[in-house]
Amino acid sequence: MTTCNATQGHPSFFILQGIPGMEDKHRWMSIPFSSMYFVTVIGNCTILFTISTECSLHKPMFLLLCLLALTDLGMSTTTIPKVLCIFWFAQSEISYQGCLVQLFFIHSISAMQSSVLMTMAFDRYVAICEPLHYATILSNSRVGLIGLVSLARAILFILPMPILLQQMPYHTNRIIPTTYCEHMAVVKMVCVDTTVNRIYGLVVALLVAGLDLSAIASSYVLIIRAIMRLSSKEAHHKAVNTCTTHICVMLISYTPSLFSFLAHRFGRGIPPHVHTILGNLYFLVPPMLNPIIYGVKTKEFRDKVTKYGCWRKEPITIVHGQKLV
Repeated sequence: MTTCNATQGHPSFFILQGIPGMEDKHRWMSIPFSSMYFVTVIGNCTILFTISTECSLHKPMFLLLCLLALTDLGMSTTTIPKVLCIFWFAQSEISYQGCLVQLFFIHSISAMQSSVLMTMAFDRYVAICEPLHYATILSNSRVGLIGLVSLARAILFILPMPILLQQMPYHTNRIIPTTYCEHMAVVKMVCVDTTVNRIYGLVVALLVAGLDLSAIASSYVLIIRAIMRLSSKEAHHKAVNTCTTHICVMLISYTPSLFSFLAHRFGRGIPPHVHTILGNLYFLVPPMLNPIIYGVKTKEFRDKVTKYGCWRKEPITIVHGQKLV
């Protein structure tokens, strides 16, 4: 254990180790990381551009998809560019303040994304169980208000984390054995009792993910009950299909997040490089797959996207030797 100098306060910078034990493979690993990040940016920007330019898509479901795309872009952009700097240029230093800022954005965007996923489950519940009241229950302005409340909740819950860490002395060892500044990774660098930090982090996780997952589960219980009552096979199939997309997105979003949370607290036997790689995939895989899933499963959105594709040719008619489109 390194010594603790309480009079020193916090260090001026930390060193992000990258992927422990695989430093010689960083350049090779940058290829899938940069490729996935490129697909993430292109896919989510396509969602934002298409929905913002198509008035017919200005509906609560697609506005929620915009919020999800924004959180996906924020989540990956907060971490992956720094990861690529470590892999390509060995720029592993991150300032102390920069580390706390990254920590804040990682967890606040994750909390906001959880709120968006919960609201999307509620959207599906209203669409299937209360279709006649859908327009009054979920209007565009109400979706905007939900987005603001979700942002405020995320800031209020996460802001105390860097504030508490700002008051504490740290070990003289400045090496963080990962590629980003996550709350528990920084807490482990503190050389005094961190019970308050650990308890607060656990409480926030339970309040955010626990309550949101409970609300999502309750929504789908009610949805399943409503689907079972449908007599028409066509209506049954349509209801199942409209929920499948959200379920897929929810699974790929929550699964790596929960794994990273549990591994930081209880995964002492997990090799550090495995933990770090899987933690990074949380910032890459869900943001990359979400646009693809919605593009494949949502016909209305897919039709609008193909309108901008160069592969879709307009019919050409020849009149008096001239081409008319």
